[in-house]
Amino acid sequence: MTSSFDKLFIGGHWVEPAGSEVIEVHSPHDGSLVGTTPHASPADVDAAVAAAREAFDHGPWPRMAPEERQKVVARFHEVHTARASELATLVTSENGSPVAVTGGLHNYVIPEQTAAYLRAAENLQWEEKLPSGGLLRREAVGVVAAVIPWNAPHQSALVKLVPALLAGCTVILKASPETPIDSLALAEIFAEAGFPEGVVSVLPAGRETSEYLIAHPGVDKIAFTGSTAAGRRIASIAGEHLKRVSLELGGKSAAIILEDADLDAVAQGLKFNSLANNAENCQAHTRILAPRNRYEEVVQALKTMIEGLAVGDPSDPATFIGPMVRAGQQQRVRSYIELGIEEGARLVTGGPEVPEGLEGGFYVKPTLFADVDNSMRIAREEIFGPVLVVIPFDDEDDAVRIANDSDYGLGGGVWSADTERALNVARRVRTGLLLVNDAPVPMDGPFGGFKASGIGREFGAVGLGQYIEYKTIGV
Repeated sequence: MTSSFDKLFIGGHWVEPAGSEVIEVHSPHDGSLVGTTPHASPADVDAAVAAAREAFDHGPWPRMAPEERQKVVARFHEVHTARASELATLVTSENGSPVAVTGGLHNYVIPEQTAAYLRAAENLQWEEKLPSGGLLRREAVGVVAAVIPWNAPHQSALVKLVPALLAGCTVILKASPETPIDSLALAEIFAEAGFPEGVVSVLPAGRETSEYLIAHPGVDKIAFTGSTAAGRRIASIAGEHLKRVSLELGGKSAAIILEDADLDAVAQGLKFNSLANNAENCQAHTRILAPRNRYEEVVQALKTMIEGLAVGDPSDPATFIGPMVRAGQQQRVRSYIELGIEEGARLVTGGPEVPEGLEGGFYVKPTLFADVDNSMRIAREEIFGPVLVVIPFDDEDDAVRIANDSDYGLGGGVWSADTERALNVARRVRTGLLLVNDAPVPMDGPFGGFKASGIGREFGAVGLGQYIEYKTIGV
């Protein structure tokens, strides 16, 4: 797998970048050089949009039978899956996600995510008769700008590119400067799959180039995953230009533990739902809501779980918590831990100090706070790191009230020995995804956020619909 690139992938071709700026990627574990890529400039965006515009307006891709597009996407899916382990290792070297996590994403989550989109496309009626006798047509929305973060780059990219391509759109992927190498490795796979000229471009770049792409008059739709602050900026640009937009943004998800829950199962489940991927995860269950009559039991179960986590080199399969992606993110998380102490929360385990022996990387201690009030900043703001807070509740109504008392609404969970009881609580929480007793995420169901957690949905048939325009023809 290539670790450095000197060209950009524009319209299906490897081309020299318009500028000379280079992105250097250094390991968040030890600072060593991982590789380099070009930094795309506005001129490169112009070239990519021109290629995508030409391919959409005049090329074969949107005019192919849906079944033909599905065959090309399925071929891409096959090649991508065959390289899963290599890609997982590459992503780990760039962003510090433990290889056990990137391996799971690339070997299980992404393949099922793409397969669910392919099933949805196979079952979709692209044209159907209306009861009135007219026709309803589903057509591609146009040229799509997909802007993705660094924490799960291939999952974030393909959750957008696959449905866009199946719908007949042409796409420009703007990858994060933290993870540019794997994005161009992804471009190699698009080239191998045989998409027509102009259909796919991949541009690693920072914020300035992103804004230029988002505002470009040749772009019809923006699909973004990232922070709520950036999402607000993108939404304002999209609104000014009347572009279609879908936004998967931040979260501060609550896990509600009812008093009859098995706390051993809860602790094991929250190990993954709260802390997987270094807790650099928008849907991480970082607010733990515990019943007052079992509050200390919950705190101690979580303390035991957290103190048993292996923290260290993300390339080690035994590691559960690796480094933060960059120095600024490390400092951000440490400052929130200091803030929690200042706010009067009880520090149960962890703390703001860098873990001993790991001073050469961007590490933080996995941290647990108890005696937290939902009004504290550590309970309200997205930290994007391994910091959990435990908030007491009186009864189910109180738990639902606290869970809903948030600017966000992306993920969450409910734990109970009584599944129907847990379902009844889950139905009352205003959030896009609820997991009952560590249930798997349904990849054919829609995923996205309420409130400040986003606009639109991804996954399955609903996610495919985000890249479709509807046309009615009276006959």
